[in-house]
Amino acid sequence: MTQVAPLPTPPAGAISRIRLQSHGLSPSLQRVAEHVASHAETVMHQTITELATSAGVGEATITRLCRKLDFAGFHAFKIALASDVAGRDTTAPVYPGDLRGQAAMVVKQTCRTLEDTGRLLDPAVLEDVAAALARAPRVDLTGQGNSGLVAQLFAHRLMRIGITAIAYTDPHLSAVGVSTLPRGGVLIALSSSGSTIDTVQHLRLAQGHGHYTVAITHRASSPITRYASAVLFTSTQEEPLTDSVLDTLVSQTLVLEVLYAALLARRPESTAMLRVTAESVVEKKY
Repeated sequence: MTQVAPLPTPPAGAISRIRLQSHGLSPSLQRVAEHVASHAETVMHQTITELATSAGVGEATITRLCRKLDFAGFHAFKIALASDVAGRDTTAPVYPGDLRGQAAMVVKQTCRTLEDTGRLLDPAVLEDVAAALARAPRVDLTGQGNSGLVAQLFAHRLMRIGITAIAYTDPHLSAVGVSTLPRGGVLIALSSSGSTIDTVQHLRLAQGHGHYTVAITHRASSPITRYASAVLFTSTQEEPLTDSVLDTLVSQTLVLEVLYAALLARRPESTAMLRVTAESVVEKKY
């Protein structure tokens, strides 16, 4: 019985796979591959939409290249590409020896992120969103991973001033929530990359039902902005190889806190509601 030799395991790096398979790529895939190899430091931070635009192809071509190179998708491709750029093993954690210096660096970076995000705030857009929230019978928020944490925080803030708000971190529940959102309801979708598939789909679904939709993202050229009535921008992006998400959390939170302040000005009854909701949990504390 003839035995079939097992297929060789493809190399881990994105650049290595491009070099290995470059001869077998179609002209359009070859153009993307060459662009990636020449601009790896930029591509590792781009959305699929941005890469497609810069390479002069469609998003489907980017997806085909990723699959051709044996990656599960664009995100897996970017992680491998980031590993190539960093020149280190993604499984090897880095432990800086100077904790005081590391803390100072984090504080400096966080302050810069807050300042940069503040400069991106558009008062007209904030007022428009605040007006929609003030009259909404219900506000849904959706986000995956770290963005989901911020969504939960803001839902709690809205509830404290008497606005019915629900934060979904489960994509199936979020889809059900959107389908039951009452007339005049608002959906706020948070995605730093603007390319989180479930979050984009939820915003598209809400837009299709005629609801006011809000996107909070770092990327102006990203899929999520296509389905948003209003877009609020943050100034940061998460590194593909790290779990350092503080910049994302603080920038999203700042945008929502400024939106909250604009909303308070439109709801004189909010002060009374804050007192009532505060009194409701008095017995929960010693």
